[in-house]
Amino acid sequence: MAQTEAQRRADARYRKKHTTTVVIRLYPTDSDIAQWMENQPNKQGYLKALIRQDMERQASVNPGSSDALSNA
Repeated sequence: MAQTEAQRRADARYRKKHTTTVVIRLYPTDSDIAQWMENQPNKQGYLKALIRQDMERQASVNPGSSDALSNA
């Protein structure tokens, strides 16, 4: 079912307020990374899982730190 113009505007407002966009640019020297990502069926889920694993690892290295990003 096609969205109305009002629904599209509402969706855009919601995304602007409640989401964050992250962009990564890969140069030709990163073609191995680009190819690897191309083969991932769920790119967003893959990246989020990697980041969460790294956050957990950082937290275990710095157990007294309340902010996992303090050493990033």
